[in-house]
Amino acid sequence: MAELNTKLWASADILRGKMDASEYKNYLLGLVFYKYLSDQQLRAVYEEEKGKVFEYPDRETQLTGLLEWHIEDADDVRQIIFKKLGYFIEPSYLFYALQKKANNYEFQISDLQNAFIDLGRQGEQFTGLFDDVDLSSTKLGSNAQQRNVTITEVIKTLDEIDLFGHDGDVIGDAYEYLIGQFAAGAGKKAGEFYTPQAVSKIISEIVSIRQEDIAPFHVYDPAMGSGSLMLNIRQFVNNPNKVHYHGQELNTTTYNLARMNMILHNVEQNQMRLQNGDTLDEDWPTDEPYLFNAVVMNPPYSAVWSADPKFLGDARFEPYGKLAPKSKADFAFLLHGFYHLNDKGTMGIVLPHGVLFRGSAEGAIRRTLLEKGAIYAVIGLPPNIFYGTSIPTVVLILKKGREGNGRDVIFIDASNSYEKQKNQNILRPKEDIQPIIDAYKARKNISKYAHLASYDEIVSNDYNLNIPRYVDTFEEEEQIDIVELSKEMTDLNAEITKSEAEFLDLLDQLAVTDDTKNIIEATKQIFIQEGQR
Repeated sequence: MAELNTKLWASADILRGKMDASEYKNYLLGLVFYKYLSDQQLRAVYEEEKGKVFEYPDRETQLTGLLEWHIEDADDVRQIIFKKLGYFIEPSYLFYALQKKANNYEFQISDLQNAFIDLGRQGEQFTGLFDDVDLSSTKLGSNAQQRNVTITEVIKTLDEIDLFGHDGDVIGDAYEYLIGQFAAGAGKKAGEFYTPQAVSKIISEIVSIRQEDIAPFHVYDPAMGSGSLMLNIRQFVNNPNKVHYHGQELNTTTYNLARMNMILHNVEQNQMRLQNGDTLDEDWPTDEPYLFNAVVMNPPYSAVWSADPKFLGDARFEPYGKLAPKSKADFAFLLHGFYHLNDKGTMGIVLPHGVLFRGSAEGAIRRTLLEKGAIYAVIGLPPNIFYGTSIPTVVLILKKGREGNGRDVIFIDASNSYEKQKNQNILRPKEDIQPIIDAYKARKNISKYAHLASYDEIVSNDYNLNIPRYVDTFEEEEQIDIVELSKEMTDLNAEITKSEAEFLDLLDQLAVTDDTKNIIEATKQIFIQEGQR
């Protein structure tokens, strides 16, 4: 992780000043992804040649082997590697080959552009994937030579990253780091496309409970961002290779990022169904499967949407008789996700606290959800854990098929459980995350932390789900013993009187001159007056 961050920082230094963070982020992530594909091909060549599992030899040996093999039988090597990986990069276009040219200052930006074009023709999964890496942009340099120099330096720096030795989500970790370091430059909403790993873990683990053995397991994220929230599901199911990912994203750049993320995690093409589109404007997916084992979501908070009356006839919103306000699409996203949840599944969504207590249409929708027994848990998170916003958020857990038609709700107040760091609060695995999971599973009252509220109790609160109504975190101040305090004050006054008397006695013993007589007398009078008070 430290190595990845160091190299990203060094690469960003090359681009910083030429463009803002929202742009150079795209270059860095695109090139990291291309490097991954290139290095994976070298790894595949090694395994084919040696007949054994890749053991991290030097890439010089791998590239030499690929070039020799390619010269001997170009068609054969292309066919074997394409069958194994689903793509083939010409040896001269491999990231390592481009880096060798960069070291010798022979790199031409047209080689990288042609590499992107060639890869984009090799299957639907690569189409348009590198559109945001604009190598002709004058922001890289005013002419081709200057652009060559800029990309040359970036390639040389990124080539030092060992992507296969990185333990974690490469694109997700890189994206999180870039947002964390450059959020101000990337814009205050940069973080809405990425859910911090700690929050992803909470949601993923909860929605997987009692579904660990389901295979195939279908997860859906209608506002998928970089896709990391869906990918976390694999940590908590027993058949991670049989998870199918269904996601939609409005922002094209972020949609491409999610596609990269899926490929980086070796998700087969037939196990990912991703769409670039507006989740609220037009329902998707409508073909099978359109109901899922888990729905996970971190939508943009209080976004504006059309709220067109036509949606009152839409199956997603019709049962609630009201639409989310035009200025706050929070419940529109929630109802869309809930509609696509199957009867045995679980949904987790991150939203601002306003959804818990705002009235009018939102109040009516909330009441209907509670009457259905749809809202299963309300989890309050700490402030300042998301990039781009410091507001505290809440995770709502929803279910369609409640056991025994239950309508109670477990409230968990984890808002004060975090570690404060310089720019961001973080949730720690044992101290903060695990207690949330334990309280969710236990589903019982925990002093100052959790409360299981009956439906009648919620009705008595007029369907208001504001967490402080149910979880009392007030800490009483330690009671003061008036008698003991009075005794302490009396003893203290006696000590002060004794000290003053001793001081005055010392003044009397001083050798008095005409110069000091008046000063000593004035000092005595002050102490006498203070003592009388």
